[in-house]
Amino acid sequence: MKMDAASVPPLSRRDFVSMLALAGAAAPFSATLGRAQSAPAAAVPAPSVLHVFSKPFHQLSCAQTAKLIAAAGAGGIDYTVRVPQGHVLPKNVSEDLPRAIDAARAAGLKVEMITTEITSVRTPHAENVIRTAAKLGVKYYRLGSFNYDLKLGVAGTLEKIKPDFAELAALNASAGIHGAIQNHAGARVGSAIWDLYELLRGLDPRAIGVQYDIRHGLAEGGQSWPLAIRRIAPWIRCTDIKDFKWQQVPGKATIENVPLGEGIVPFDPYFQLLRELAVTGPISLHLEYAPFERNPRPLTVDEQLAQLSEPTRKDVAAVRALMVKHGFGG
Repeated sequence: MKMDAASVPPLSRRDFVSMLALAGAAAPFSATLGRAQSAPAAAVPAPSVLHVFSKPFHQLSCAQTAKLIAAAGAGGIDYTVRVPQGHVLPKNVSEDLPRAIDAARAAGLKVEMITTEITSVRTPHAENVIRTAAKLGVKYYRLGSFNYDLKLGVAGTLEKIKPDFAELAALNASAGIHGAIQNHAGARVGSAIWDLYELLRGLDPRAIGVQYDIRHGLAEGGQSWPLAIRRIAPWIRCTDIKDFKWQQVPGKATIENVPLGEGIVPFDPYFQLLRELAVTGPISLHLEYAPFERNPRPLTVDEQLAQLSEPTRKDVAAVRALMVKHGFGG
């Protein structure tokens, strides 16, 4: 049925960017959003590549970082592409990201994912970071952090930033890359999985989604974390992994990050659920306990090389054992 152009109401900015994102995201991909949301669980998930997040190694060169991570037994590096302590600064991405990826490949590693500070298409250097990464074979990038505006309230904040997600989805689709927000415990946007669903609903999960972090998911979700994963599963294309325990005093509990297997994260049920939901993609190992962080003073380069290799190897081995056990490669 044809409609008279005069009878079509004008589009708001929000409606326009939503339509733009949906149209743009369809171009480089063959599947549809409906198929992504209703796809049956795969009997055998595709192998996932275990990356190590480069954040604790920012004082090392890319070559030193790659050599350490390769020796630990991982398959890739999740490079930081951000300021002030990124392995690659966004303004230099055209020259430095190819060099960083070359260093990784020289050590036998892949770079399927990077971590950025991008929160909109207007973030400085955003489009160049996205397009450069995609051309170099990077498949996923992590978004920066979003804060709630308490004057707008929770719902108002989500309404304000949803157009940014739609615009990023369109840019990602045109570049052929997936952008993902991390669910992060605390007061940031993303701590509540239900808010992430509201932000992503209607957007193509091949272009934008969630980098799911089970440590943060458990800290915020308690016993409901499996339901939260089910809610956003179509948008999970990459994940983070780490462990923690609660430190308690009367009236207060704080999080202490610990080596894998020394905390309370239920890794076996977690991987079983990922397999059931056919959630695959690269895994980023985050190392956020001493000696990687919270040292009395910053470690020198020589101290990092001497002290970080063995705990990296142990956590890599722990993740790889879980991956093999649950059919995710390794």
